[in-house]
Amino acid sequence: MELDFSPLWDNWQYLLGGLAITLWLSALTLVASAAAGTGLALLRLYGPRWLSLLLTFYIDSVRAVPVLVVLVWIYFAVPVLSGFNFPPFWAALFALTLHISAYVAEVVRAGIQSIRPGQLRAGRALGMSGAQIVRKVVLPQAFVRMLPSMASLYSVTIKDTAIATVIAVPEFMKRSETIAGQSYHPIEVFSFAMLVYFLILFPGTRLIDNLYKRVAHLGRS
Repeated sequence: MELDFSPLWDNWQYLLGGLAITLWLSALTLVASAAAGTGLALLRLYGPRWLSLLLTFYIDSVRAVPVLVVLVWIYFAVPVLSGFNFPPFWAALFALTLHISAYVAEVVRAGIQSIRPGQLRAGRALGMSGAQIVRKVVLPQAFVRMLPSMASLYSVTIKDTAIATVIAVPEFMKRSETIAGQSYHPIEVFSFAMLVYFLILFPGTRLIDNLYKRVAHLGRS
């Protein structure tokens, strides 16, 4: 069997446009999930008990449902229930943020709870308020400890954007499928897609790991 990569060269601009959408969707999801997940973790740990129980149920429920189900439900069920139609891109962003933020919340919660209670008592002894202790003592150390887990979530988020193909978001994987179907060269096209994802993810995870090695001492207490 001879491999023919000509469909890739003939459609490189089409694929590049899809890659741009993938990266944009990934970046927005990462930022939104980090903000939402951190907020959920802080409210769960320091909010009233009733809110903590509610957020625990939400986080555990979202993690128990496949992201594909969340995506399809938001795209097809929400318009029926509310009358509001999500464009495919924004439906994917909303679904991925709902899903990933639950995992971020657990990572942040674990990071915060890993800080020794003595650090909190020391902050109180210095006259710091609860908010100051969290902001100046707990979170800086916790975020350092969370870096390895956040590297994994970074990879998962970018890979999960490929699921958006089921609701016709014209991201990289959707356009790869289109070219593979039209050219009858799926091996070449999907091998190239796999290589592109590797080139995006591998350097990023290595960079975060190296960063963690450099700053790990800041998270020790």
